[in-house]
Amino acid sequence: MNIFRAENMAGFSFKAAKYFRDRFSSAVIVFIVSISLLLMTGCGAKKVPDHAIELDPGQQRIADWHALIREKQNASEMEKLESVNSFFNKLEYVEDIYHWGKEDYWATPREMLLSNGGDCEDFATAKYFTLRHLDVADVKMRLTYVKAIKLKDPHMILSYYAEPTAEPLILDSLADAILTASQRPDLIPIYSFNGNGYWLTRKQSSERLGRADRLSLWQELLQRFNQEAIASPLPQ
Repeated sequence: MNIFRAENMAGFSFKAAKYFRDRFSSAVIVFIVSISLLLMTGCGAKKVPDHAIELDPGQQRIADWHALIREKQNASEMEKLESVNSFFNKLEYVEDIYHWGKEDYWATPREMLLSNGGDCEDFATAKYFTLRHLDVADVKMRLTYVKAIKLKDPHMILSYYAEPTAEPLILDSLADAILTASQRPDLIPIYSFNGNGYWLTRKQSSERLGRADRLSLWQELLQRFNQEAIASPLPQ
């Protein structure tokens, strides 16, 4: 009887030891697999790249544009004008027919930066939109069509009015320096517009003609610009 009980106890002890050994082994295996999966998915530790991710030239220009807008938020308006004018004047001048395959196409700033160029309308409107991002009031700016005497062609610039009756400063793709209108006798103003209206413009005066919604290319550009702003908002 004692021998039988001893054998049963021995058998039970063996089975118990095997049970706990198997359970322990399973737990170890599960732990090892879990750690491996965490390391494989990158959730166990942050992986630091060996080098910075390089952007293609177009995306780099977009990133530089965003950086400019962030860095100049608290700058003086004159510094904003100078920075924006200098930034865009580094791009290439390309006529629409060669650039976009169209006689007249007004590109958004994003399209201009990705393609590294544009014509006079693209330079002027890109500066306008960027300065609006920098909280320069719409009422202070007008996109101005002029006759460029040296070019013997119509040309667009951005005019900035510190005050409603002030002599405007000229932001021009043909000149890096920002000069007053009287310092640019080579430009004869014809008409101007912004987000609120358009004007018949002369050297010494201007006459409001109505709302800017009569300018179809401008309205189309505003729509595309707003669509891009919703799809790809500026990073904070």
